[in-house]
Amino acid sequence: MHFVLTVSCRSTRGIVAAISGYLAARGCNIVDSSQFDDLDTGRFFMRVSVISEEGVGLEEIAEGFAPVAAPFAMDYEFHDAGRRMKVILMVSRFGHCLNDLLYRWKIGALPIDIVGIVSNHLDYQKLVVNHDIPFHLIRVTKDRKPKAEAELMELVEQTGAELIVLARYMQVLSDALCRKMAGRIINIHHSFLPSFKGANPYRQAYQRGVKLIGATAHYVTADLDEGPIIEQDIVRITHAQSADDYVALGRDVESQVLARAIHAHIHHRAFINGNRTVIFPASPGSHASERMG
Repeated sequence: MHFVLTVSCRSTRGIVAAISGYLAARGCNIVDSSQFDDLDTGRFFMRVSVISEEGVGLEEIAEGFAPVAAPFAMDYEFHDAGRRMKVILMVSRFGHCLNDLLYRWKIGALPIDIVGIVSNHLDYQKLVVNHDIPFHLIRVTKDRKPKAEAELMELVEQTGAELIVLARYMQVLSDALCRKMAGRIINIHHSFLPSFKGANPYRQAYQRGVKLIGATAHYVTADLDEGPIIEQDIVRITHAQSADDYVALGRDVESQVLARAIHAHIHHRAFINGNRTVIFPASPGSHASERMG
């Protein structure tokens, strides 16, 4: 059995020795390990990829770990590396990120279980249904926003969704929902915020002669577009490119950044560290699907 152990706690001596010693005693082989000490906050983060070589099950290993974790006050989780995370995608009227994620999912490059797609419009209903994925229309207006979010949370509970991905979903989530789903909602936006707010940010960038287009994927918090950043990227622009080129290149980089952020989360390589994140890179020996994106 292949599993992943994630750990965070106060930094001190002996953590790595305690973890590796316990796993070795249980017949486990560590095939990949990443760790980070944040000297500013005094926090320690670790991700360990492990293969159980003597038939000891994940549940038994997880139960036996409690006495090891207690002296260090570890926050820890054991994850079955072969289990696909259940994900809900949300979209409004820009479909480039949704189309990209569906394609990656269809060819096996994005190993998730899409348990539903939610939208406040009907634009992509046919596309979703053609992929044999449940489509849920949840209308959002000022008066029914609390009801809409209640419907969303009911869907999360019914499907067992562990992650919500805002694939260009153009509605602001309430503070209460952000707190309830803290660390389990990922959003994507262009990196022109706050420089280019409002409608048509790419056209605004074109008019200002911007030479770099970027995108940011982050965890959603009550502070709009200010949650801990998971992934970012840029693409260069020249004077010869048009406003339409800006839009096309921007959509492409948004799609790539969102996919990489999802990969980091579903493979348990992303750790929230206050207002920042610790993102462990995929190792050269990782499964091919984890390296794609």
